[in-house]
Amino acid sequence: MSDIEKNYEDFISTVSHELRTPLTSIRGFSQTMLASWDKLDDESKKRFLKIIEDQSNRLINLVENMLSATKLSHGKDNLVLKEISIQPVAQMAVSVIKSQYPDKNFVIEIDPKTPYILADKDKFLQIITNLVENAAKYGDENSTIHINTGFSGNEDFVSMKITNTGIGISEEDYDKIFTKFSRLDNPLTRRVQGSGLGLYITKTLVDKMGGKISVKSVPDKNGRYLTTFEILMPASDVEKQARAKCSM
Repeated sequence: MSDIEKNYEDFISTVSHELRTPLTSIRGFSQTMLASWDKLDDESKKRFLKIIEDQSNRLINLVENMLSATKLSHGKDNLVLKEISIQPVAQMAVSVIKSQYPDKNFVIEIDPKTPYILADKDKFLQIITNLVENAAKYGDENSTIHINTGFSGNEDFVSMKITNTGIGISEEDYDKIFTKFSRLDNPLTRRVQGSGLGLYITKTLVDKMGGKISVKSVPDKNGRYLTTFEILMPASDVEKQARAKCSM
């Protein structure tokens, strides 16, 4: 079997599994509500509708990730780079994610001196949303997700870090998690569903915008791990960008 055929089979297998679970939930709870509407109390109805909404959002996210992966693979995902502020994008990403993970706390700490970055706003939102969701998905119950910015030691880049507390990632898997369809084999990832596309898309978008992404997982005093994803995005400098364009 060629690599292309194997990748295609992996893709079909992954997508089929990921689609089946939310669709089964949506169908099951819809059928229950239709068959037993008069017997269900208001609280049960709200709970069932919330499950249907969450599973629908999960399907939408999966489809968006598949479309993004396809566009990136074929070089069709055009970027529009502009000066953007990190804080409103981070707040928007957290507002989307926190309703899906009510047991998690989210803390955003943006250094007021953080410069603007040069990025595609929609794609940067996708990057932050993927990283925040990943941190929430694999973080310990009732844990806190920290999102903060700082200076990278290189004036050309702005650092943004997303940190959670959880099972951790071994050093030999640091590169693996950014590959397409990658799923680490541990007790948590076997319980948590995912397509293996989110971090692949995230890294590809960061690279396309001239940034860098890395991960580090270190043990804490409680035997858990602090896992930090750091992205370095080009700092926006209008004068520098203008000089660069004039010299081309």
